Amino acid sequence: MWFNRPMSTKKPALSLPEYLPYRLAITSNRVSRMVARAYRARFGLSIWEWRTLAILGEGRSITAQDLAELAAMDKVAVSRAVKSLVERGLVERVAHAGDGRSRLLHLTLAGQDVYQDVVPMALDAEARLLERLSPGERAQLAGLLEKIRVSAQDLLDQSEG
Repeated sequence: MWFNRPMSTKKPALSLPEYLPYRLAITSNRVSRMVARAYRARFGLSIWEWRTLAILGEGRSITAQDLAELAAMDKVAVSRAVKSLVERGLVERVAHAGDGRSRLLHLTLAGQDVYQDVVPMALDAEARLLERLSPGERAQLAGLLEKIRVSAQDLLDQSEG
């Protein structure tokens, strides 16, 4: 039986600090927390609420399911963010003409005002974060991240298909 086998004395082949998924997750969490400080202090927005505002701030009405897909957010996190933003009067749910079971989300006028105030703060935080990189390094980083994103999506699609 597996539990009677002696523990292996070999070192694991995985070094977590060098493991790409771990490094991406840690980096993403730290960057999100750094950027969130500015809008949390001034507007009381969570990371998930800001992501929701940012997507809806692009001007299109979408369902919560589409929002979760676009932001790569957990459906529970989206639900909580939307509920909070609706309660605060920043997001409104409206009937979906094409699907009676779902509702479309869009920013209210107050939500648009908050979005307009937060965007410069977010862009400033991004600029400070990237200031150590040359323009070429910024372009290279953007390209590499896109390749990793596409590769991950392809692998997800393959495993689901």
